[in-house]
Amino acid sequence: MIKKKFGLAVKKYREQLGLSQEKFALSISMDRTYYASVESGKRNISLQNIEKIANGLNISLSQLFETIDTIL
Repeated sequence: MIKKKFGLAVKKYREQLGLSQEKFALSISMDRTYYASVESGKRNISLQNIEKIANGLNISLSQLFETIDTIL
C-alpha cells in the first residue's frame, strides 16, 4: 500500500509540473521504465532515489511524505 501511495504522490507533483514521465525521468537521470514502475507502485524504491525524485520535483522529503499520508 505504501508503494502505491508513494507513486500516486509523486505522479501528482510531476503532473503539476506539466512533465511526462519520460521528461521527468531524464531530468533526474533515472531510467524511464524504472521511474514508471515507481509511479505505478511496483518498485520498492531506495532512500537515495526518493531524495532524487523529491529534489527533481522541487519539494522537500517531508512534504512528499506528508502528501503520502493524505492519499486514501
